[in-house]
Amino acid sequence: MTDSNPAPPADQVQASLAGLRGRQRRPVHVQQSDLVEEGPLLADRPFPHLVRPAARVGPMDLPSYCDGARELLMARLRQHGAVLLRGFAVGGVAGFETALRRLFGELLDYSYRSTPRSLVASRIYTSTEYPADRAIPLHNEMSYTRSWPRKIGFFCMLPAEQGGATPIADSRGVLRRLSPQVRERFRAQGVLYVRNYGKHLDLPWQDVFQTGDPAEVERLCRHLGLDFTWGEDGRLRTRQVCQAVALHPDTGEEVWFNQAHLFHVSSLGEELAAMLLAAASDDDLPRNTCFGDGSAIAPAALAEIRAAFAAETIVFPWQQDDVLLLDNMLIAHGREPYRGARRVVVGMAEPWPADRA
Repeated sequence: MTDSNPAPPADQVQASLAGLRGRQRRPVHVQQSDLVEEGPLLADRPFPHLVRPAARVGPMDLPSYCDGARELLMARLRQHGAVLLRGFAVGGVAGFETALRRLFGELLDYSYRSTPRSLVASRIYTSTEYPADRAIPLHNEMSYTRSWPRKIGFFCMLPAEQGGATPIADSRGVLRRLSPQVRERFRAQGVLYVRNYGKHLDLPWQDVFQTGDPAEVERLCRHLGLDFTWGEDGRLRTRQVCQAVALHPDTGEEVWFNQAHLFHVSSLGEELAAMLLAAASDDDLPRNTCFGDGSAIAPAALAEIRAAFAAETIVFPWQQDDVLLLDNMLIAHGREPYRGARRVVVGMAEPWPADRA
């Protein structure tokens, strides 16, 4: 039986191979958007915006993807305020930190602290170490100061067995829901924060300012614009009026940007607040808030603020290796109570205003 497709002569094969070797390889350009699937995580909510590896692509290294997709992810963050990266190979805390640096640049130290946290990498911290059975009210990170991070990222290393979600809310929507009377008074007067460090509930000043040197504390207070006094027992009190409403530097939109409801003594619950008020004056409370002129914030106004946050809240369960990116001025965050182990770490970037960083 003869072969119907006889092999070509050897000299013809060699000539063909030589021709192929002479050709230049053409690079294959792949759009970053072709590597992922995108869309709203929740059908009835515009954010968080979900980004995950396309099924045809398979597992992807998150730091490498962020390196090539920075422009795309920053555009999504500007548009939606919250981006959830799900299904990527993060590479643990080191990979998370690398991914944030490739997206946001240099990360920030957690300075002038309001909650206990532990450092887990060079500038990656545990999320707020607060009793698991208590909720953390929604807030924008460090909005109790005059300088704050514009970007914040969360990495869920281990979701809780039950609960433990990180609810989020649109700060523009919170502002819109407030009555004109409440909105205008806060806008005009700002929020006065009073803190007494190390007594009962607030952190020691050594933890807040990350130093044991009173002279260094005083230098930091002046830099941050804090009025400070020392008590005879070495206790420190600070007072500062900060913004209640801020303008987003990119969109020009007004956002509700303060922690009046969270720092207010009423956030501790009716029973504990009553005990503290019976034992100390307003100025001696571990922490408290007033209007910028020193007048009390009415319970009805605080209730209105909390109701506005509740109406804007979006909740979704964590999955292991989820990374949530937030525009800290557009989107507030909190924490639900939980049971079982839970490990979520956080990194912050892009100080604003930059001249006060």
